Amino acid sequence: MCYDIKSSYQAQIQRVIRKGDKVAAEEILEKLIPLTNLPLHHVSGFNHPEMLIYTNESPDFPTVATWGFVPDWVKDEDQLKTFWNNTLNARGETIFEKPSFKQSALHNRCIIYVDGFYEHHHFNKKTYPFFIQRQDEQPMAFAGLWSKWINPKHGGKMNTFSIVTTQGNSLMTKIHNNPKIKGPRMPLILSNELEKQWLLAIQDDIDQIKIQELIKINPEIKLKAHTVGKLRGKDYIGNVEDITKEVVYEELEF
Repeated sequence: MCYDIKSSYQAQIQRVIRKGDKVAAEEILEKLIPLTNLPLHHVSGFNHPEMLIYTNESPDFPTVATWGFVPDWVKDEDQLKTFWNNTLNARGETIFEKPSFKQSALHNRCIIYVDGFYEHHHFNKKTYPFFIQRQDEQPMAFAGLWSKWINPKHGGKMNTFSIVTTQGNSLMTKIHNNPKIKGPRMPLILSNELEKQWLLAIQDDIDQIKIQELIKINPEIKLKAHTVGKLRGKDYIGNVEDITKEVVYEELEF
C-alpha cells in the first residue's frame, strides 16, 4: 500500500521542468504552491494533504487536489469524512470494477509526483519504517485517479485523488510483509514513456485494455531503500527534512 510519502516543490513541478516550461514553473510556484501543504518531507494520507496532480484534462499544468478520493455521488461532508480514509489507495487490478473508482478509471486519471514513499516492515511484533526512492533519486510519477466533488451545502468544488497500487516488486516483497495484507503492494510507478499513455482517453474496450496492461511492475524503474526514524508515536520528529535520514536498527537483519 502507500499511505506515507515525501514530496518536495521540485518533485511537484517535475513535469513542467522536464518540458522546459519555465513560465509555467514560476506560475505554479507563485500561485499554486501556497495553496498546498508542500514541502512534505513526510505526510500520512490520513491527514489528507493538499498536493498538485496532473490530470487527463490538464496534463501540462497541475491542479490542487486533496489526497483521499471522494466520488461525485458522496452526499455530504459527514459521508465524505467516513469515506476518504478508505480511498487513499486504489487497487489497480479492480479499478474498472469498484463502484467508487470505475468512472474515474475510465475518464479521470492523473499523475502525482513525489520524491519517494515510506513503508513499514514487520519483525518480531514491531514495525520498522523504510524510505523508498528511485536509485537515481529522481522524482517518481505515481499513477492516480481523481474526482471533482461538489459540496451540495454551498456548491464549493473540491478535487480529490487516490494513488493506484499494484503487486510489489522484489524489493517491496522483502519490506512490505504486513501479515494483515495479502501479498506485498506498492504504488504504480510510471516511467517517462508511460506517463502519456496513462492519461490517454479511453474510447473503447481496446483502449481500456491498454490502460489495464500498464498496471504492473515496471522493471525499468529501479528502487532503493533504507530504514528511517519512527513515523508514528512519541519518537516521531515530524514533517522535517531529517525524517528521511537513515536510522540503523541493530536488531533488524535486512
